[in-house]
Amino acid sequence: MRSPAELTAEFRSLGLKVTPQRQMLFRLLHGNTQHPTAEALFDLASSHMPGISLRTVYQTLTDLTAMGELQSFDFGAGATRFDPNVGTHHHLVCSTCGDVADIFADGADQLRVGDQHDFVVAATDIVFRGECGPCRDVVTAGNNPVSTRQPATRQPAIRQPATPQPATRKATRSQS
Repeated sequence: MRSPAELTAEFRSLGLKVTPQRQMLFRLLHGNTQHPTAEALFDLASSHMPGISLRTVYQTLTDLTAMGELQSFDFGAGATRFDPNVGTHHHLVCSTCGDVADIFADGADQLRVGDQHDFVVAATDIVFRGECGPCRDVVTAGNNPVSTRQPATRQPAIRQPATPQPATRKATRSQS
């Protein structure tokens, strides 16, 4: 995803409104690796700017996705998640807590699959499902293990990046 300043310029060039709320959302998403839902982003944005509307969050996410600045995913564990990393990568999804993490894998096998089936691979979305380390850590109460994490129905927490990320544009994937 481009930097907040670049997104502001791009929105203006497309004739889209650039408001303080949208600019704040650009900052919250830039470098974010949490794959937030619209609701989680709204909660964080509300803590910085009370009065921001959920509609503004959804519209901004929709516009950014249409521009290719975000990818949207339905991992089957609740609400749609948004990923500012539009470069080629895959995802690890914890089936216990719902956390999502990026994983980078060699794409050579994907191309061989296409060659074997006379098929041109334009994009690949691979989701590895399982259980993250914190969810595997269980507290044993008697003979009954008790998970220390919440089930996947919870809203994922998102955090603002601790340090500013460099303003680099990642390569986009072609979609067909």
